[in-house]
Amino acid sequence: MQPAHGESAAFDHKAFLKTLTGRPGVYRMLDGDGNLLYVGKARDLRRRVGSYFTRSLNRRIQSMVSRVAHIEVTVTHTEAEALILENNLIKSLKPRYNILLRDDKSYPYIFLSDGEFPRLGFHRGAKRIRGRYFGPYPNVGSLRETLQLLQKLFPVRQCEESFYRNRSRPCLQYQIKRCSAPCVGLVTREAYAGDVRDATLFLEGKATEVIDGLVRRMEQAAQALEYEQAARYRDQVATLKRIQERQYITGERGDLDIIACAAGGGISCIQLFFIRNGRNLGNKVFYPQSRDEERAEAIVSAFIAQYYLGRQVPQEIVVSDMPTDHLLLEQVLGEQQGRQVKLRARVRAGRARWLRMAADNARLALDSRLASRSGVQARLEALQEALDLDEPPTRMECFDISHTGGELTVASCVVFDQNGALKSDYRRFNIEGITPGDDYAAMNQALNRRYSRIQSGEGRLPDLLLIDGGRGQLAEAAGVLEELAVSGVLLLGVAKGVTRKPGMEQLFLFGSEAPIILPADSPALHLIQQIRDEAHRFAITGHRQRRERKRNTSVLETIPGVGPKRRQRLLKQFGGLQGVSRAGIEDLSTVEGISGQLAQQIYEAFHGEQ
Repeated sequence: MQPAHGESAAFDHKAFLKTLTGRPGVYRMLDGDGNLLYVGKARDLRRRVGSYFTRSLNRRIQSMVSRVAHIEVTVTHTEAEALILENNLIKSLKPRYNILLRDDKSYPYIFLSDGEFPRLGFHRGAKRIRGRYFGPYPNVGSLRETLQLLQKLFPVRQCEESFYRNRSRPCLQYQIKRCSAPCVGLVTREAYAGDVRDATLFLEGKATEVIDGLVRRMEQAAQALEYEQAARYRDQVATLKRIQERQYITGERGDLDIIACAAGGGISCIQLFFIRNGRNLGNKVFYPQSRDEERAEAIVSAFIAQYYLGRQVPQEIVVSDMPTDHLLLEQVLGEQQGRQVKLRARVRAGRARWLRMAADNARLALDSRLASRSGVQARLEALQEALDLDEPPTRMECFDISHTGGELTVASCVVFDQNGALKSDYRRFNIEGITPGDDYAAMNQALNRRYSRIQSGEGRLPDLLLIDGGRGQLAEAAGVLEELAVSGVLLLGVAKGVTRKPGMEQLFLFGSEAPIILPADSPALHLIQQIRDEAHRFAITGHRQRRERKRNTSVLETIPGVGPKRRQRLLKQFGGLQGVSRAGIEDLSTVEGISGQLAQQIYEAFHGEQ
């Protein structure tokens, strides 16, 4: 016999409620096996817990309450303390019926080091190194875009310290005008400090001050007849103005976050936009987990508590749906920050446009999720879990090498995004000038050619770079990326197992000692295999095409002075290419238009110099 509505066969809620206090606290509902079902907070524990057994409940709560066998409580001094404890328990215990937000380890920052010639670079994690940190940025992609813009505008070095300290000549970044080469003394301390100052002002949102300074320097350079330098300042000003137009959606300034929620189809989506110094740094999408559809206010409330407690919080958070406990959230976040934090839902002007934009993005992301949740998205999420990433990779590239006995080597690069293969971004590289069969040198050349172009602004860097091979190939790839000052790209080697059978692959994450071995039925492994096999197919196809072109190319086509008409005469005279190859110099010179000197060249082309 099933328990009645709201009842549990193993739990006497009436007797329990008689013993329960009316003070603030946290309650934990457990089933008969001791498994945690739900964690909640309450201003009045007796009233809140009692409501589960005395009012109409939705299906999700009915299902939960029917499983309750025991309830544990922790009494706190205030409701604010209860909120903090509830959040900590949800994050650590992940109860089945709570709305769960995946706890990202950290967000990326742009880091400017201390020192005589500071470095601008990517940073994630604890801020232990002395210097300045700008951000946070919503994802690696938006941070990388900013770093590339800074390289074009202000040639401040972005290489690691170990690379910088051991240079004897300028690297590629100097050659493509992305660095002023302080490592070998090609820039004065004063000039470098000026670029650092401008980059810092730009990151602080003071682009107008940077522009004013560049305009003054441009006028001074023009008056001194230094027209090349004046032109450089002019180009910097033009680029900065374009960036301003794109990033400043309104004339408003300040730091705030925009949170918009969309729910439907059994899932929910949160879009979080970061506004810093009036600049839109980009957005990040979350899909909170819940057992059933929740009200948007509850989803936003759970998101704010789980996301912001323990993190830096802006002074203002604009939300699409105001949580019922917004006053409590403001109190707790304000105490955490040591200043006032406001939640707002009714906004006007620029903030209203930002909020509409976030809401549109949330709805579009939700629709996309619903359409693809059983396909590529599921595999990407499995890959995120397998590699312990903060977010699913949005762009992945994989390289492979193909040749026959070291001849006609071709390297392939295939690209995948959230929708699968992005064939318009595929590239092949004909490898020349290496020792035949040296796959390491071939990989080095392909990666250099690919990412030097991207660093020059001809495309996007991937979040994840897959290399078909083990630790050796991975180290080779890491060396190339360091040489090119590419940061924020995760490197993954895909090595065949001992048996070389599909499903036995070993994954080597650069920087980790132990290999990752996924089960044969893992969706993450299936995605990796798909990308690796596509790179293999694309490389083999390119190699075969190159081999076929060589086979179909007449030796005569490589001889200077032998055009189409002379080739045709030779082939007709000797009955084909084989006959031409057997002919002597005297025979060749009897053909119309073939001089003795040209006959000698044709003969040597087939037989080598005599």
